[in-house]
Amino acid sequence: MTTNSRVKKIGVFTSGGDAPGMNAAIRAVVRTAIFHGIEVVGVREGYNGLIEGHFTKMGPRSVSNIINLGGTILKSARSMEFKTPEGRKKAFENCQQQGIEALVCIGGDGTFTGAQIFSEEHGIKVIGVPGTIDNDIFGTDFTIGFDTALNTAMEAIDKIRDTATSHSRVFFIEVMGRDAGFIALNSGIATGAVDILIPERNDSLEDLFRNFEKAKKRGKNSSIVVIAEGETLASTYELANKTKEKFPDYDIRVAILGHIQRGGSPSCADRVLASRLGYGAVIGLMKGLTNVMAGIRSNQLVYTPIEDAIKKHNEINQDLLQISEILAL
Repeated sequence: MTTNSRVKKIGVFTSGGDAPGMNAAIRAVVRTAIFHGIEVVGVREGYNGLIEGHFTKMGPRSVSNIINLGGTILKSARSMEFKTPEGRKKAFENCQQQGIEALVCIGGDGTFTGAQIFSEEHGIKVIGVPGTIDNDIFGTDFTIGFDTALNTAMEAIDKIRDTATSHSRVFFIEVMGRDAGFIALNSGIATGAVDILIPERNDSLEDLFRNFEKAKKRGKNSSIVVIAEGETLASTYELANKTKEKFPDYDIRVAILGHIQRGGSPSCADRVLASRLGYGAVIGLMKGLTNVMAGIRSNQLVYTPIEDAIKKHNEINQDLLQISEILAL
């Protein structure tokens, strides 16, 4: 959707779960806007900040030395009040008082849902920037934070493999990703997992046990199984217990990597991606776009209707699924 009016002042905020690279995106939004003569207001604590009036004027020096920082300098929070018409009305009134004509919303599908409703109710221009480690947002090949989280998971699994090999153990390792298996599939391939369990595939205990039998016949005395937190077959601990029942001689351990995957300095790929998307968000607003999300597809900046970004999801690469099975020999 496009409009013809020129934007003179924008707000930028981060919402939902933090992701490495969000600060790089904030930096790109602020500096691109200032370069083009647009004022920028930072909103602290996401939608809560819109309601409570937590605004701060931002300039080029406001975002110095943050491109390498994890987390988000604007903080993030989930807001129950913003889900009410009264809360959104208060947020809009605060935007009017500040002279904010458009919002750059950095986050995931929950953030985009709030932005879409806010825009439809009050007519404020919104543009999304996909920031989530889950990589499950439609309209972009990669989301901000995915590459860093993936490398964090890979490095942790590599370290666990050292102890697995030393003690001839089987490790069940759970990684994040919410309902998506992108982190699990890619980190599993990268670390040579004997099996990878993800919610996008119909996994079974029989297949898991069969892979253990094959590994045993090939002489493997230690194994890694990588499991997405959204796996529906069973919980990671239940899978470990069922495997122990089937193979009582196995020395089995469980490792839940957890929120370590959300933190840390963003990778080069995430810093560049965030810079491109932050720049793209401002350029999109200057072109009159609203209710869209900036994304990168086939290395090109694209804009996807925010409704599609919410309702649709990135799909798992089928080649990667086959590769994971073949290389687990």
